[in-house]
Amino acid sequence: MLADGYVTLDTPGFDVTLVKSSETMAALKPKGANGFDFTPGDRLVERSQDGYYHLGDIDLRLRTDATGQWKDYSSAYARHPVTPLATSGNVLAAADLAPTLGADIPLRVVRSWTVTNGKFGLQFSITNKSSQPVEIGSLGIPMVFNNIISERTLAQAHETCSFYDPYIGEDAGYLQVTRLNGHGPALVVTPEGKTPFEAYRPILNHRGPDHKVEIFNDPTQRSMTFEGFYEWMAASGAYQQNEWKNAKPWNVATTITLKPGETRVFGVQFLLSDSIRDIEKTLAANRRPVAVGVPGYILPEDIEGHLFLKYPEKVRSITVDPAGAISVAKTTASPGGWQDYVLRGKTWGQARVSIRYEDGLLQTISYRVIKPEVEAVADFGNFLTTKQWFVDPKDPFGRSPSAISYDRQTNQQVTQDSRVWIAGLSDEAGAGSWLALAMKELGEPNKAEIVKYEQFVDHVLWGGLQMKDGPGMYGVRKSLFYYQPDKLPPGYYRSDLNWKSWTSWNEKQSEDLGRSFNYPHVAAAYWVLYRLARNHPGLVTNHPWQWYLDHAYETTMAMMKDAPYYTRFGQMEGDVFVQILLDLKREGLTDDASTMEAAMHGRADRWKGEAYPFGSEMPWDSTGQEEVYAWTKYFGYQDKAEVTLDAILGYDPTIPSWGYNGSARRYWDFIYGGKVERLERQLHHYGSGVNAIPLLSEYRDHPTDLYLLRVGYGGTMGELSNIDQQGFGSAAFHSFPDMLAFDPYSGDYGSGFFGHAFNTATYVTDDPALGWLAFGGNLKARGAAVTVTPLDSFRNRLYLAPFGLWLTLDAGKFKSVEFEPATHSVKLVLDGSAEFTPDARLRIEQPAKVAGVGVFAPAEALREERGAYVIPLKHGVTEVVLKQK
Repeated sequence: MLADGYVTLDTPGFDVTLVKSSETMAALKPKGANGFDFTPGDRLVERSQDGYYHLGDIDLRLRTDATGQWKDYSSAYARHPVTPLATSGNVLAAADLAPTLGADIPLRVVRSWTVTNGKFGLQFSITNKSSQPVEIGSLGIPMVFNNIISERTLAQAHETCSFYDPYIGEDAGYLQVTRLNGHGPALVVTPEGKTPFEAYRPILNHRGPDHKVEIFNDPTQRSMTFEGFYEWMAASGAYQQNEWKNAKPWNVATTITLKPGETRVFGVQFLLSDSIRDIEKTLAANRRPVAVGVPGYILPEDIEGHLFLKYPEKVRSITVDPAGAISVAKTTASPGGWQDYVLRGKTWGQARVSIRYEDGLLQTISYRVIKPEVEAVADFGNFLTTKQWFVDPKDPFGRSPSAISYDRQTNQQVTQDSRVWIAGLSDEAGAGSWLALAMKELGEPNKAEIVKYEQFVDHVLWGGLQMKDGPGMYGVRKSLFYYQPDKLPPGYYRSDLNWKSWTSWNEKQSEDLGRSFNYPHVAAAYWVLYRLARNHPGLVTNHPWQWYLDHAYETTMAMMKDAPYYTRFGQMEGDVFVQILLDLKREGLTDDASTMEAAMHGRADRWKGEAYPFGSEMPWDSTGQEEVYAWTKYFGYQDKAEVTLDAILGYDPTIPSWGYNGSARRYWDFIYGGKVERLERQLHHYGSGVNAIPLLSEYRDHPTDLYLLRVGYGGTMGELSNIDQQGFGSAAFHSFPDMLAFDPYSGDYGSGFFGHAFNTATYVTDDPALGWLAFGGNLKARGAAVTVTPLDSFRNRLYLAPFGLWLTLDAGKFKSVEFEPATHSVKLVLDGSAEFTPDARLRIEQPAKVAGVGVFAPAEALREERGAYVIPLKHGVTEVVLKQK
C-alpha cells in the first residue's frame, strides 16, 4: 500500500498527506499546530495492510432486488491501487474506487478531496452503472482519528491522541474531534451536500472461523487503550433490518435507491475550531445549525426547558416522536439571533424532536423525559431498600443486610457473579448500590431507609467489609464474596458461570486491603451519616456523630497506610476526602486535620510535578481527574488544576443529545461491572457524574463561562437518566446501535450517583446571548425582580451567577429565591420545620469576585455554628433576607 509513496495537498487549514496507491489519508495536520496530526499517521506502516481503515474509505451494503440478499462492499477490505482521475477546479485529488471495491459492484464510486469556499472536504460521487435500480441499504464513511493510546505514556497520549464524539442529528449532525489535552485546535466534521448523520456504527475487529478479519471490521486490536474507530452512516436501513433489529435507533433508518444512470454525491467537510469551547461558534460561522438545550436534553416533567436554535433559515415545523411526549412552544423572544422554544416533558422515556427548516434541512435532537428529580430519587431510595435489600442471616459471606447488586433483566439480586466483586459489595461494581443509598440519604433522608442503612453499617460494613481490629484495622477488603468451593457445600456456586478467570478471587485474594479505590466508598458512607447525625437531631441513632466522623477519618488514613500504591492516583469520589478534612477543621479536631492535610499535600505535590497526573490502575482513565483537580486547587496549584480541567473538557462533550451531552469518555467498565460485557462507549457511566464536579466548581469561580455550566450540568443530570420508572439505577447506557439501552446490571452506578448527589443544585445566570436561564429550576423575570423555584433533587444548593453567590444548606430546603440584580437584594424562602429538621443551616460563599458585588450576609442576626448560620424554621415557610455588608 505504501510502496508507491505519497501525495501532499496544501489546503487553507491543513497540511494533508495521501497514500498514493489508495488516495486515503496518511496525515491531517492543522496548520500552526506544531505538526499535530488528527489521524493515526504514526501507525501508518503497521496499518497499511488489507482491512485497515483510513479516512477516505467507504462502506456500502447493496442489493438490486428489493427482496434479495444484501451484499457488502468496502474500499478497505481487499486493497488494490485505485484509478487516479484528472482534477480541475476545486478538486485536489480524485480516483475511481472500482479496483478496490470489486468487479461485481453495480455502482461507480468516485472519491474526491476538495476545497470548496476555503473548506477542505471529502466527496463520494456514486452512480448506478447497471440497468436496474440499486438499493443502498447502508452507506458509511469511516471516521479514522488517532484515539490509539496503546504503547504510549500518558504524556505522549495527551500530546498525540484525540477522542471523538458524534451529534447524530441527521442533516445538522456533526462529529467533533478533540485532543486529549483539551487544547485547540479541535476538528469539526460536518455534512457536505445531502449527507445526513443518520447513525453511528462502531468499526469492530471481528474475525471469521478462518481467523481473517471480516468485512466492515478493522484488525487494529481494540482494548482499554483503543476504543475502536467509528463510521458516519448516511443510510442505515439494512443494518436496522438485520444486526440492529432489536434496538430503537436515534433516527429513522433509511435506504437510498438509485435509478439506472442516477448519481448522488455524499461528503463531509473538515472545519477547524480554535478551541473546544468555540465548536458551536465554528458551526454557526459556517452556516451550520446550532442547538443549545437548557438545562440540557434530560427533561424532568416539572421543569420548563428551553431549546435555542440558530440557523440562517427559519423553522418550518417541529415534530416530536412519540407524539405528545414533549410539548414545544415558540417564545416571542429571539435573544442574540437565537430562536427560543419552551419545552415541557409529558411522557417518561426517550423522545426525538425533529426540526425542519425552510430550506428542507432536517435536524433531530434526542431528549429523555424523566420524573421530577425529587420523585426519581425517592423511587431510587425505595428500590434500593426493597428490591435490592438483601437479607439472609445465613449468608456465608456476611453480606446481610445490604443493598446488593441487581439484575434488571431477571429482576433478581446478584448474589453470585464470577467477577466476584459485583456480588461482594466492594469495588465500584459491588459497592455501587450501598454507596448510592448513602448519597441519596445525604440530600433526601428517609428515616426508615436510614434505619436499614445503620444496620448495614454495623453488621456488614464495620467488621465485615472493613477490618475492625488487628494490624489492618480500618482497611477495606476487595470483596466479601469469593470463589473457594472447598469452603462451601457442594453445588453452592452456580454452574453456568465461568469461575476459571482471574476475576474469581479466592478468600485470601478477596481479603487484600491494597486497592485504594475501595476506600472512598466506605469513607463516603461514614461521612454522610456524620452529616445527618450532626445536622438532623434524632435521625441517626446507632452512634453519635463523632463516631461516624472518626471512622471517615480513619478510613482515609488507612487508605494511605494499607493501599499506598494506588494513592499516587486520583480516586473516584475523592472529593469526599476534601469534605472530611473541612469537617474535621470545623469541628476543631486540629490534630486529625493536620495529619490528614499533610498526607493529602504529599499526594498533591506529586501531581504538581507530573505533566498529566491522571493515571490509575488502567493505562488511561477518566475518573482520577476529579480528585486531582480538588486537591491541586485546594493547595493552590492552580496551573495543575487548569491542566486537569482542560483534560476533562477534552473527553467530556456538550452535544445536542441526552446520551452524549456531558457524558465523559468511558468504554471498558461494562467488562468489569455490566451484564453485557464488551468494550463500548458508555453513556452516562459514573465518569459523567464525577467529572461534572470539577466542571461546576470551576464554573462557580467563573460564572460567565456558560460552557462549563452546560457540560457540568449535563453530566450531573445524565446520572438521573439511569434511573428507570420503578427506581432501578443502571450502570450505564450502551451506545452501540445494536442495543441502545441501559445495561441490566446496577454495577458501578453508585459512583455516578455520588457525582449527582455531590453536585445537584439550581444554577441561575443571565447570559449575554440567551438571557435569564435556570438550570435545575423554573425562573420568572418580572420587572426588576427574578424569582426562581428550585426543583433539583435535593433543593439545598443554589448558585446566583450574577453575584457569584453560592448558597448551601447543611439542613433545610430552598422553596424559592427572589432577587433583584440592580439592587443586589436576595430573599430566600425555606421549607418549614420537619421532625428531624427544626433548624436550617445556611452556608454563604462567594467563590467568584464579581465587580460591584459586596459580601453577603443575613440581614437578621443569626447564630453561627461550624461556619453555618443557624435558622430556626417555622411551621410554614421561613424567609431569610441577605444583604451586602
